[in-house]
Amino acid sequence: MFKLSRRDLVVASIAIALTFCATALSQSKLPTMKSSVFDWNKIAMEKTEKGGLRKFFDTRTETLDQLEVHVTTLNPGVTSHVPHQHPNEEMIIVKEGVVEELVSGEFKKVGAGSIIFQAPNQLHTIRNAGDTPATYFAIKWVSPGMTEKKTTAEE
Repeated sequence: MFKLSRRDLVVASIAIALTFCATALSQSKLPTMKSSVFDWNKIAMEKTEKGGLRKFFDTRTETLDQLEVHVTTLNPGVTSHVPHQHPNEEMIIVKEGVVEELVSGEFKKVGAGSIIFQAPNQLHTIRNAGDTPATYFAIKWVSPGMTEKKTTAEE
């Protein structure tokens, strides 16, 4: 049987503390997004097997650990992804077309101009329920401390 000495435990504790400090310092030095304008016509759409994707940004802000905005276009009848959940909140704004969103265990059908809010840890997915492409803005954010909560919950 392997036995740790007091010296081994001290060295391991110091290594863990230094790693934690280095991680905290590196995260706090990440640049934050300042006031910005993102021109729809200058954001390239990547063609995907499901339709298309425009990635606007995915970064820190002054008040959020992460703010991500992208625009998805789904071909008719296509589902974006299998139902899943995550610890952060998410908002969808339908730009055009008709979609069905899994909200609180029920599919809700909505059209252009509609807003969908997904609370944390709620199973959700989205599907194009129309005969034409459906396009929507997806806005996701991670509040300060959520990264630590997620790590603790995953252990």
